[in-house]
Amino acid sequence: MSFPKKALPVSVSRALFLVFSVFLPLSATAQQIRPVLWGTDAGLYSRDQTGRTEIVWSEGKVRKLVPLGQGSSWALLADNGVWVSENSRNWEKRSRGLPEKVIKTYENGKKSLITEIHDIKDLEVDPKNPEIMVCAIKNAVYLSQNGGRNWESLGMPNYRSNGIKAVAVTSLPELTVFCSHSIYGVYYINPRAAGAKWVEISAGLEKLESTDNPDEISDIAITLDASGNAAIYASQSFRPRIYKFDWTSKSWNLLWSGGAATAFGPIDSLQPRGNSLIFMRESGVFELEMNLGNNTARNRQDLAEAISSVPGKANCAVFNQGDRFCLSELWLLTERSSAEGRPPGLSTAFPEAIGKEGLYLPVNHAGDPGSLRPYLQTIEKSKLNMVVIDMKDDYGRLRFTPSNPSMLNLGRVFRPVDIDAFLKTMKDRGIYTVARIVVFKDPEAAKKNGERYAVWDGVTNKAWEGYYDTRRKKTNGAEETDTAHVTAILPANDPDYEILRTWYDEKWVDPYSEVIWDYNVSVAEELCRRGFDEIQFDYIRFPTDGINLDNARYRWRDSGMDMDSAIESFLLYARSRITKPISLDIYGANGWYRTGARTGQEVEILYKYVDVICPMYYPSHFEQTFLAQNPPEERPYRIYYLGTRRTLIIARGRVIVRPWAQAFYLNVSYDRKYYNRDYVRLQLDGVRAAGKGGLTYWNNSGRYEDIP
Repeated sequence: MSFPKKALPVSVSRALFLVFSVFLPLSATAQQIRPVLWGTDAGLYSRDQTGRTEIVWSEGKVRKLVPLGQGSSWALLADNGVWVSENSRNWEKRSRGLPEKVIKTYENGKKSLITEIHDIKDLEVDPKNPEIMVCAIKNAVYLSQNGGRNWESLGMPNYRSNGIKAVAVTSLPELTVFCSHSIYGVYYINPRAAGAKWVEISAGLEKLESTDNPDEISDIAITLDASGNAAIYASQSFRPRIYKFDWTSKSWNLLWSGGAATAFGPIDSLQPRGNSLIFMRESGVFELEMNLGNNTARNRQDLAEAISSVPGKANCAVFNQGDRFCLSELWLLTERSSAEGRPPGLSTAFPEAIGKEGLYLPVNHAGDPGSLRPYLQTIEKSKLNMVVIDMKDDYGRLRFTPSNPSMLNLGRVFRPVDIDAFLKTMKDRGIYTVARIVVFKDPEAAKKNGERYAVWDGVTNKAWEGYYDTRRKKTNGAEETDTAHVTAILPANDPDYEILRTWYDEKWVDPYSEVIWDYNVSVAEELCRRGFDEIQFDYIRFPTDGINLDNARYRWRDSGMDMDSAIESFLLYARSRITKPISLDIYGANGWYRTGARTGQEVEILYKYVDVICPMYYPSHFEQTFLAQNPPEERPYRIYYLGTRRTLIIARGRVIVRPWAQAFYLNVSYDRKYYNRDYVRLQLDGVRAAGKGGLTYWNNSGRYEDIP
């Protein structure tokens, strides 16, 4: 079988022959398609001439390999930075200038701070000059012009929300760096130009329906064409589309489409090879042969089988077929199995957590057989198999009597449920039980110990509490009072008006505090011992609401830590002590886009520590026009189908996605017109079409007449 490739100078072809003669014997066996290098979570592997496999780098998890010109030089993207080798065996770490993060560990009452290179999203090299490299973290692009020995920040497009996915660089016709943002599209910058700024170039890219934003670009690949000019390609993360960039019009032209406009299908790891592009698609490797006229993409089952044959689970692999090419994001080979409910990786340690469909049971209704009976009937009627119940509620109250009295140093027992009797009732009926623990929204712990662990207000010098103001015309009635500390009347500039200040019904504890971590994990440990099947953390985030949000101060924050590292540190600690499945509730937008904006909830980080992610895709909580295109009544299905699959893709298929379903009415425009039983059923249909991760119905009052 022959493959199209561009002509190379004799010296280059000879160099390539010498490189790969190190890896492949000159025999019929050597002509078989198989990786010559591959990276796994355990390190980098290679084959010698006899076919013997050995590990040649074991300093971390290998995500990607990038060739550095002709020869045996490589750049390696690992979980601990960028490494470079001239011979595939001796590696030098080259991360100077890249940002670092601080992870806090806590063991036996002692904390330690570990400094690590920040999570790098992508790494690419200029095809003309391998000394020029570019990489990115969540909110900045970095450039090296000396082979990775030093890196300088180029910032990012002028948006507050993080979410960079892919980068690329070319020095033709001038040094140009590209990046893609999860929400806002593709940009470029000429870093050597005076006053260099990021410029948007998203024209031609398919938009996320009902929005003005292009759907996320997963990868940008640059190669040199026959004339020596840079040819630039891009693929999309959530739809089967590949584009080529036109410098003249500064727009993208659709090169290949893998389905209708509404088709879902991730594309990643573009590898140009002469007149073809090799790329990863869900459940396979494909090759787009552009010289055929109809831009046909054929399934390269041979490459997929070769990847699957290597020892360990490969994250990236290098092949040699006339020239060398490197495929990454190999988790896509198992993406379909993820959609079928058996995600690879951590979550397979707890197969019992897969496929659970249930409801949130208000804890006040679980205290006696009479109030519990209607929920058991609903579970039986709707063929559900799970309940989620508060054991530490939104007000920081423990809804059980703990055997460990030290928990009362930060908590308070309130109307406790007899959890032994409750769990027996559930288990007798084969119902999977999930204990919900509200973590960082905690009024009880916030007021204990002289408010020592509360999020602090740097202006008022007391515990921070979010509020909003509304301006209203003064009334002629009696003066209003603030008896419940919910509102206050403040003077306005105009004497005929006044300001009504309303506080959110929330008090927060500091997410950086290891004391708060220990308290919540201790609660979880006891609930596991008492017999719950799963621990679910809610409000594992920072406060997001209040015009005074900038006044919030975090007194337990250690130097170098940020929101992401606080959440990651807590989950690392929780994972070390909790031996049952851990689920995590997140905002719907944080599962929809590759960003942890405002909350610190980065799915690309969270999936490493938890088994189930539960996005709240409530249609009422999105903009009311979001995905409301014709027919608008199908909007709940679209949101839950696409949202579930998008979260799976962002998590690389390594977590169970079990969304919260909206089983309640909210007085917003879409709900006023469309909320009914079908509204709820369509959410269920969307989740089931996306996979077998399951879902949980939410109704805070416990009214479930609308669920199918």
